[in-house]
Amino acid sequence: MGETEQTEQPRRLVAIVAARNEADSVGATLGALAAALPGIELWLADDASGDGTAERAMAAGATVIGRRRPHGKGGNVTAAAEAMLSAGPEPGLVLLCDADLGDSAAALARLVEAVEADECDLAIAAFAQRLGGGFGVALGFAGWTIKRLCGAEPVAPISGQRAMQGSLLRELIPFADGWGMEIGMTVDAVRGGNRIREYELDLRHRSTGRTLGGFAHRAAQLRDFAKVYWSRR
Repeated sequence: MGETEQTEQPRRLVAIVAARNEADSVGATLGALAAALPGIELWLADDASGDGTAERAMAAGATVIGRRRPHGKGGNVTAAAEAMLSAGPEPGLVLLCDADLGDSAAALARLVEAVEADECDLAIAAFAQRLGGGFGVALGFAGWTIKRLCGAEPVAPISGQRAMQGSLLRELIPFADGWGMEIGMTVDAVRGGNRIREYELDLRHRSTGRTLGGFAHRAAQLRDFAKVYWSRR
């Protein structure tokens, strides 16, 4: 009897997209990911959006994981990651990103390529052009926290656009609560002996600016960053 040929199955490639009230951009973001990374599974971590974000994501082919009340970014992305991991074999590679990137999300294929080529264990996107923002207090504190806790000095300490092996994702969840998700992830990855590398990409997103809402947003970020520092010091 001859040996039966076995066809190697392609590795599972997954994107988990974080969203809260991003109905205007989520469809374009998901569409850009699907076009740039054929075969990718799309998962949406929806933080109780009330503007039709979930419906537009489902129309774009995404599996939506959400709850009836807001739980913050870290909690919602953790929930989506755990649901994804329980729904099939461990993915070969996972891309995390925000829903407000629109068509520019296609540039994130570079992060996937970097991890696949073993250039690093955790690939992080730095925006080539910074739009909006406040006076840099929250960003500066995030960078200080990471350096103090693990010695790394990233240019984009709070970038939500990241790629990693599925095995590393499993090690890093649950993520830190709220806006502390990214700096907690970086600290935990470096402490675990993983290599991080940043890539400057042409990305665009919705900026908060120096408005009352923008300053309230950055105050919430600072609160969550401080929680990460105290929990990991």
